Amino acid sequence: EIGLSPEILGRTFNGIGQPIDGLGDITPEVSLNINGLPLNPVTREYPRNYINTGISAIDGLTTLIRGQKLPIFSASGLPHANLAAQIARQAKVRGSEGNFAVVFAAIGITHEEAEFFASDFRRTGAIDRTVLFMNLANDPAVERIATPRMALTAAEYLAFDLGMHVLVILTDITNYAEALREVSAARKEVPGRRGY
Repeated sequence: EIGLSPEILGRTFNGIGQPIDGLGDITPEVSLNINGLPLNPVTREYPRNYINTGISAIDGLTTLIRGQKLPIFSASGLPHANLAAQIARQAKVRGSEGNFAVVFAAIGITHEEAEFFASDFRRTGAIDRTVLFMNLANDPAVERIATPRMALTAAEYLAFDLGMHVLVILTDITNYAEALREVSAARKEVPGRRGY
């Protein structure tokens, strides 16, 4: 479970939802299970409004619609961290500037990348509308598996309980997948072909 309240906006947490920004604990209004229930895709409202990322290649060619997922594929050495930070900094939904939040989860990142994200969001003022979850590469693999669940639970709270428009950014899913493999190998559960 993770304890949530409107105080989470502008805060930085580790991969298991503990504040790491030195601003003290939050006073939770609700505690939610991070193993959320599945949503019925048929009952979802048809997406009609787009999220303006401020990046012309995304906005013009692969427009990001509210309620949609947009994967960004990259390779080692390419500036995917800069792109993720730029999207978090610039993204907005037209007509809802005061009611828009970003949940940013960095999974298995280095200390250098963590400092880059934190300082970039503070420098630009984007931290005020951002909930930042940072799981470092030297944190346990189990924590790496919990990080996206913590972030998605926080996003669901902001969207469903507080009525906000929320953009969730998860970077780097490769580190998440490697943590799953590491935990399954430690439990001697070697995945079979059908498991993929």
